[in-house]
Amino acid sequence: MTSPADPRPAVVRVTDPADPRLRDYTDLTDVKLRTVREPAEGLFMAESSNVIRRALAAGHRPRSFLMADKWLDSMADVLDAHPGAPVYVADEQVLREITGFHLHRGALAAMHRPELPAVHELVAGARGGAGARRVAVLEDIVDHTNVGAIFRAAAGLGVDAVLVSPRCADPLYRRSVRVSMGTVFQVPWTRLDTWPGGLHDLQDDGFTVAALALADDAVSLDDLAASPPERLALVLGAEGDGLSRGAVEAADQVVTIPMAGAVDSLNVASASAVAFWATR
Repeated sequence: MTSPADPRPAVVRVTDPADPRLRDYTDLTDVKLRTVREPAEGLFMAESSNVIRRALAAGHRPRSFLMADKWLDSMADVLDAHPGAPVYVADEQVLREITGFHLHRGALAAMHRPELPAVHELVAGARGGAGARRVAVLEDIVDHTNVGAIFRAAAGLGVDAVLVSPRCADPLYRRSVRVSMGTVFQVPWTRLDTWPGGLHDLQDDGFTVAALALADDAVSLDDLAASPPERLALVLGAEGDGLSRGAVEAADQVVTIPMAGAVDSLNVASASAVAFWATR
């Protein structure tokens, strides 16, 4: 432990992987368990020093930190800035037993999960209060890697907000956060309460809802980009099956990406990047 004169928080050395103080960090490789536990217990995990720094810069609050000794110095400024959060330190083998994997990205932080805003509040407050002009809507995308990649594309290509359907994977799940490179913290997002009814709420807020899907009456993404509506919601569907019939029927128009080489569609994360770039 540090001396009383040292502003750095006390470092708690742990040797028992079953230490109850480490419950936030156990079974991290069990996706089914963690996706239930984390929202229920009001937390999410930030993995790697860069992701932790992005989360903190966005205003998220740490519950605690977990790392090996060798990362204490490089994380000193972060730890000093959050003296109320315990810092648990263990050797590599104990860390592996706690988390279920080799922790090689610097550190983990258990973060307080924020309350999600209502959809109208989110879109109205985007762009510094000017209101969102372009949002992405994700229907039932279950692969956390795809969710993270979509958030990264949204951040890099200027999408104002992301809305996810009730059954969509958690953007704050560890893999989503890692793949997004922490950009999930900078793109405003929330979860829709109803589906596809949430699309009608967007229409009531003045959005033109464009469903990215294959259909005989679809318009080209080129045509949409040439004359974009003032407020646009781009709806992207689940891996494999694409958008549901209800989502397509609720949309104002169906949009398709022009393809070549006898390929009819792209992976949803790739499609999102193309659509975001074309309508930027």
